[in-house]
Amino acid sequence: MRSFFAELKRRNVFGAMAFYLAAGWLLVQVATQVLPFYDVPGWVVRLVIAAVVIGFPFALVLSWFYEWTPRGWRREIENDRSESKKFVGSIATDQSIAVLPFVDMSEDQDQEYFSDGLSEELLNLLAQLPQLRVIARTSSFSFKGKAADVATIARALNVATVLEGSVRKSGNTLRITAQLIRAVDSSHLWSQTYDRELVDVFQVQDGIANAVVAALKVKLLSSQQVTNAHRTGNTEAYDQYLLGQNVFRRGRYDDYQRALVAFERATALDPGYGAAQAALASAQSAVADFAPGAAARSAGKLEALATAERAITLAPDLADGYVIRGRLRMAQFWDWNGAEADFQKALALEPNKSDVLIMHALVLNNLQRTDEAVATLRRAIDADPLSWLAWMLWGAVLGRLGCADEGRVGFERALEISPDSSFTRHEFGCLELVQGRTKEALAHFRLAGAAFSQSGIAMAEYTLGHERESQAALAELESKYATGFLFQIAQVHAWRGDKDAAFEWLERACAERDTGIARIRGDLLLDRIKDDPRYTALVRKIGFPQ
Repeated sequence: MRSFFAELKRRNVFGAMAFYLAAGWLLVQVATQVLPFYDVPGWVVRLVIAAVVIGFPFALVLSWFYEWTPRGWRREIENDRSESKKFVGSIATDQSIAVLPFVDMSEDQDQEYFSDGLSEELLNLLAQLPQLRVIARTSSFSFKGKAADVATIARALNVATVLEGSVRKSGNTLRITAQLIRAVDSSHLWSQTYDRELVDVFQVQDGIANAVVAALKVKLLSSQQVTNAHRTGNTEAYDQYLLGQNVFRRGRYDDYQRALVAFERATALDPGYGAAQAALASAQSAVADFAPGAAARSAGKLEALATAERAITLAPDLADGYVIRGRLRMAQFWDWNGAEADFQKALALEPNKSDVLIMHALVLNNLQRTDEAVATLRRAIDADPLSWLAWMLWGAVLGRLGCADEGRVGFERALEISPDSSFTRHEFGCLELVQGRTKEALAHFRLAGAAFSQSGIAMAEYTLGHERESQAALAELESKYATGFLFQIAQVHAWRGDKDAAFEWLERACAERDTGIARIRGDLLLDRIKDDPRYTALVRKIGFPQ
């Protein structure tokens, strides 16, 4: 009952009640004292009184879901979004931690992939516990190589403790040093040095994680244990797995190919290695994106899906397999219910996994369950406050909800973190374009980089009445960047009012499984064509649940 009254207070229901009673009393006074002087019939006065009484419960219900603001009635979930920069600043409890990348102390300085991988594995171990707030890799690793002290890092990530250390690897011998530091006074809560053989690396990881849990006084449930789910009995397979993860994250085609080779070696050395199978599926999917032609891409995606299924069979309690299968189901096969189920399963296994939270938010947004998408993005940003992607999506989702000011906050934060992000510049420009701030939009589009820049400029110049400039940018977009930007070309034609061309490019985007096509229902740039029956047919073709 206490929590119910607290929720009433948070939603300002009591304030709405007081406002309604005061306004109602004033209205009744006017009706009873003034109207009779103008010979208004008595039944009108009685009607006013009855309307005030009958309207009271409806006003309370309305105030639960909406709040009156200077900009009109706002959905309750929209309130406080102007504070979106601050919501990640939830109180840094003692049970919050950032795991920094361990330093490679090997003689030849050639084991960085191993020290980074060990750090990430420790992070994943601790993140399994919902009682512990663990900052995601993107944010923790953003301080790598920077001269920032523990207090500065902890303040930026809003954590009370920091785990750091070093790794010295020579052949099959390891020396791992770890220390847990309290941010408020830089004191050591725990430290330990381990001299082990490589075959004992998982025992060391488990030992460090359990020591951290004990030092932070995290109470484990009887069903919980801190154990590395990525373990394998073959240390060479694990080494290849870490090497593949390291190069895959660089995001270029040749890196995807190198990662693919490493993961294939890992799975050949240990065919039952579920984590490596899931990583292999991710690499297969990434390489397939560069395949020449729709048929080759489709074949590559089907191969990746089969590998993901194998990973889930081998390791059903590991989130990795569900994550890649969910991504494939969403982007390639338009199995929306299946994708959501996979992401929910992954989050049940690893509740704080920020990349899964982001993917889940994408599914929810594409399904137009925007309130849930916003709540999920809140969790993602809380877990990964320096993720430009999470902030960019926050801006995009809020912008499409009509909360332009709050959307700008997200985009501005994303650009602070990653000033060169083409996605952010383009999405920010689109928000400004829809809001009628065409010159501001054009400024963002000019900085958006190849393809994204031409797409935005074509729309902005059209709005400014510069047909020649608009047509030139569109022609360049179609001639140079059709592959991979089919949806953006369709957006331009829709914005310019050319419905037939817009649907021609949307059909191509469908046929080639262009990733942008999944956004079709919530995209404001397509509003001018949404009354066309072809739009309804496309939505049905993409498989959105009714």
